[in-house]
Amino acid sequence: MIQFADEVRRKVYYPDDRRHRLWIKPGFIYALVAIVVALFAAAWIERLVFGMPHIAINEALDQGRISGPHGFPGWIRWTHFFNFLFLTMLIRSGLSILADHPRLYFNDDCTPNSEWIRFTPLKVPVGKRWTAKDDARYLSPLLGLPGYKHTIGMARSWHFLNVYGFILTGIVFVIGLLTTDQWLRLVPTSPAIFSEAWATFVHYATFTLPPEPNGFYGYNALQQLAYFSTVFIMAPISICTGMCMSPALVNRAPWFAKLFGGRQSARSIHFLMMVGFACFLVVHVTLIVLTGFVRNMNHIVLGKDEPTSLGMWLGLTGIAVVVLTWVVAHQIAWRRPRGVQHLNKAISLPLWLATLNRLDPVQTYSARQVSPHMWPNGMLPVREDWLALKANGFRDFRLKVGGLVENPLELSLEQMEQIGRSETVTMHHCIQGWSGIAAWGGISLSKIVEMARPLPSAKTIAFYSFGPALFGGGYYDTQAIASVLKPGAMLAYEMNGAPLGEEYGAPLRLRVDDQLGYKMVKWIERIEFVESEKVVGKGEGGKNEDDEFFDLLPNL
Repeated sequence: MIQFADEVRRKVYYPDDRRHRLWIKPGFIYALVAIVVALFAAAWIERLVFGMPHIAINEALDQGRISGPHGFPGWIRWTHFFNFLFLTMLIRSGLSILADHPRLYFNDDCTPNSEWIRFTPLKVPVGKRWTAKDDARYLSPLLGLPGYKHTIGMARSWHFLNVYGFILTGIVFVIGLLTTDQWLRLVPTSPAIFSEAWATFVHYATFTLPPEPNGFYGYNALQQLAYFSTVFIMAPISICTGMCMSPALVNRAPWFAKLFGGRQSARSIHFLMMVGFACFLVVHVTLIVLTGFVRNMNHIVLGKDEPTSLGMWLGLTGIAVVVLTWVVAHQIAWRRPRGVQHLNKAISLPLWLATLNRLDPVQTYSARQVSPHMWPNGMLPVREDWLALKANGFRDFRLKVGGLVENPLELSLEQMEQIGRSETVTMHHCIQGWSGIAAWGGISLSKIVEMARPLPSAKTIAFYSFGPALFGGGYYDTQAIASVLKPGAMLAYEMNGAPLGEEYGAPLRLRVDDQLGYKMVKWIERIEFVESEKVVGKGEGGKNEDDEFFDLLPNL
């Protein structure tokens, strides 16, 4: 176990309650069991009634007389290795992300008990304040990267760094396929492949190995369909559903998420694709072992159709390197987290600035789409001044606006409403994975900027909260002035037609709807115009960025 810096962090990352439980809505289990039983029953009926289906094997596939694509050139062998490395790292970091909100839905409101699967023994209690942070679960580092609890910031950094590698590897692989005759190995060219694949499945389902071609020269029909689906269906769906986690994209073009049934349906499909990749790996390795481990390892490691054991030992060494990479990544995540955060920032920030950050959020939801439940998050303020303001209905609250401005401000809630009220109905995206639609009312941040008249040197606004942060101290975060001038950006004092409730950030909370929720500071006390985020806190952009290694600009 990693040695934590202090007892506070130990209790957060390594809590006393580390129980696990997998629960799936019975209807989904019944449907899955029915499909599996039906397939296996059909296979056994065909075998018992009609006999084992015949599978014709082209002798050229076994004896190497084929004139078409054969063998594994270097670009296939290397992309095969890096795909295995990046895919396993994505699965491990993805599991750590999932553990921070261990529930999956097919609705965008994420109402408790509406999930179809959960990975926690806890039900959301009734009549008690239960935040999304409370709902997060511990995950063993044997499974997740970096593992433990509340490590989603570091998990996201690893996930993004590896997804870039995964995509680049895929691009190299597909270009190699399409510029050589190797594409014929994977892409079906005749509808007969489906009947041939079924015949192969009947063999497997009735516990009989079908006649196997030499994989150096070609695959059986079921293998070909599996490889084609993994490369050309599952991988693109995984990438596209991952993009549906982007608040910048969904709040600009909600139609994209609707292609997959909505934002949360996309998250569920993203998870199912991960399960599909994991199952493919298990079946793939099993068949490699059963159909000639030494020969198959020579094929993919050395690119030779020989029975020597060199390929096997080199292949096992490669697997050991991948496992060692898991261990090293875990150690780096805890011993050099700032370095990982900065590496991800160096790659991701320019990419987001050039793409997602250019998308202005627009109001695309109606009042009837407002979610019946919005998960609360963050620790309620306990400061005496906030409690006193709360007792008076926040009538005595004054928002202080200062820093690098020509005109410092002090504004009451009543004055803000007199200046001009803005409204928007948007989807809130939490870094933990949940979402919810709400109607917000408040003062446009563009009016605050206009009234305060920031100095030319001011490029950033710091928002300070009455509320505490996870590891102590007051909560704060920053926004570039350009971000708060986008449509819909406001200081909200109303939610769903009523004054903002205390658990959702009263008296004021920030709304910038092209970013994730942790940037939208609740219980705002004051704001300051500053030169950059580097002069606030530890200089990373906010309390979560400083202490939990979150992203500075979370458009995705």
